[in-house]
Amino acid sequence: MKALKTWWQMRSGEDETPFDGDTPAWLASLVFHMCLLVVLGLIGLPHYAPYQGIALAAPEIKEEIPVEPPTEFKSILDETLQIGASSIAIADAPAPSQAPQIAEESIVAPPEAEVQPEGEIAAPELPVTPTGRAFNENIAIRGSSGVGTGSALGTLDRITEEIKRSLEQRPTHVIWMFDQSYSLNQQRKKVNARFRNIYKELGVIEDIDHKAFKQHKDEGQVPLLTTVMAFGQQYTYLTPAPTADVALIIKTVDAIENDPSGDENVFQAIYDVAEKAKVMRRRRNVMIVVFTDEVGDDQQKGLEATISLCRKYAIPVYVVGVPAPFGRDKTEIKWVDPDPAYDQRPQWGEVVQGPESFMPERIKLSFGPGTSDEPIASGFGPYSLSRLTYETGGIYFSVHPNRVLNRAVTKRETAELASHLKYFFDEEVMRPYKPDYLSIDEYKKMVNANKARFALISAARQSWVSAMKNPQLHFPKKNEADLAKRLNEAQKVAAKLAPEIEKLYQILKEGEADRANESRPRWKAGYDLAMGRTLAAKVRTEGYNAMLAKAKNGLKFKNADSDTWDIRPSNEITVGSALARGAKQAKTYLDRVVREHPGTPWALLAAKELQRPMGWTWDERHTGVNDVRRNGGGNNNNARPRNDKRKPIAKPKPRRSVPRL
Repeated sequence: MKALKTWWQMRSGEDETPFDGDTPAWLASLVFHMCLLVVLGLIGLPHYAPYQGIALAAPEIKEEIPVEPPTEFKSILDETLQIGASSIAIADAPAPSQAPQIAEESIVAPPEAEVQPEGEIAAPELPVTPTGRAFNENIAIRGSSGVGTGSALGTLDRITEEIKRSLEQRPTHVIWMFDQSYSLNQQRKKVNARFRNIYKELGVIEDIDHKAFKQHKDEGQVPLLTTVMAFGQQYTYLTPAPTADVALIIKTVDAIENDPSGDENVFQAIYDVAEKAKVMRRRRNVMIVVFTDEVGDDQQKGLEATISLCRKYAIPVYVVGVPAPFGRDKTEIKWVDPDPAYDQRPQWGEVVQGPESFMPERIKLSFGPGTSDEPIASGFGPYSLSRLTYETGGIYFSVHPNRVLNRAVTKRETAELASHLKYFFDEEVMRPYKPDYLSIDEYKKMVNANKARFALISAARQSWVSAMKNPQLHFPKKNEADLAKRLNEAQKVAAKLAPEIEKLYQILKEGEADRANESRPRWKAGYDLAMGRTLAAKVRTEGYNAMLAKAKNGLKFKNADSDTWDIRPSNEITVGSALARGAKQAKTYLDRVVREHPGTPWALLAAKELQRPMGWTWDERHTGVNDVRRNGGGNNNNARPRNDKRKPIAKPKPRRSVPRL
């Protein structure tokens, strides 16, 4: 204080200063009390950590790839939304119906974040949130994309566990939804027989005062309520109100009737169920379990709205469905007339069960007799239903009675009311090849971010190219003019198909420069297989045409009695170095698919393609085309006498057409 008084006197030249008298004591008191007020004001205020902003950056969308005829990717998605699948087993799937309030101890470990490869735009990974007693509409959860199995009954054990886990958190309302289509009739009966065991097992757990039930009962609540509904063209609540009556539940499921319309508006049914259940969701967990064997006729308009509603109210959807065919939307279902009074021979009806991805990612190409692309399992379920389960925290169960690995399944072996899929694949192997479960806009950005992806999607959209499915292989030579005519007619087939294959090749070639920038195994396998198969078809078709042209210029038989030329596949290419280079390039692509993606559908198709030679060669033989035909003589005296006694032929059973399955 003395120093302050001296400073003031020197500055002002006056002896009297503001620090004389009572001023120093007053100032000290003021400073002290101000500091005290600040300290008291800070006590009780929570400490807030500074907000760590998350920068979201999307890669620049590259310029659309010019393809002849000119097209734009935007129109590809906007005009044709062919959507369809997933079926991956995940050992530790998140618990269902998660509410956003964090409990004292999480019962679900958050999944490890998936590292997204550079250049890909993917949907942001949403956290799996542990549950508490409160409800918040802003919950965000993610589930499993699927579990493969040979029987719907096996899935019920897993669903029972999901119900039990949900009950350990909150009272639970389970809504069972059954497809009324004819093709699901047998499965409904089997499932109903298993229902008794589900509720019996849950009843035993309840009787021993398990924590999943005890807490809720102590609070005067019914721990588990059930609703049963059926859907087809329309949907019906078979239990007017949620019930705990097990006998009523079983009786209700057993009484479900088939819907002759064959329509399945599954997304509308799920949406309306979730809309009605949102009020109950504030008091208890809600689970929706759907049994169906088709994609749904309303997937185009109902998918996004259904996902949004179920996510908003944290209602997980579980689907017991079918595997999607690889790169296709339709499969054939085996049907045998249930009435023995009618023909019992199997018939085949088409149903929509795919594809497994938002857009088809497999070119439609076949070659040669008996070499058309057989229907094979994709390793995943239909895209729409799989994405619904994935986005809402549920599970897609992929069910097929003929699910076997490491061998082909014949049509004869295919179970009644099951789709014919010739090959199935191991879930663990297929896990890295999961389709991209993205919104339309995210999918468009992701595809346009890489030219190889865009080229594959564009090529896959082309119509089926049955490259010389039945080429003429035998050319009898009556004379030079007749042989030339036969060769000309055979060339027309190759000449007509060659431009279609060339178009596929040019589309795919546009993406070749960006192939090295692709890191996702699914897209790498898809592009390499498409390029390898297209090149192989191009070499075979152009080589066939060239070999026929060479024959028209003159082929000489080595053997005097030869009168027929046969053209057959060969590993040797003798009609041009360009075709030989094309064959070598095709093998490079196909070998890479087999080497880098073993045990997958892409490797299977690549191996089959490699087994078929790409070149051609001529063989000669004698068929007697120019032999003089002679009569047997004897005026038919050696003919056996006719038996005039008629043998009655059993009247065949009438045959009915396949109903809408």
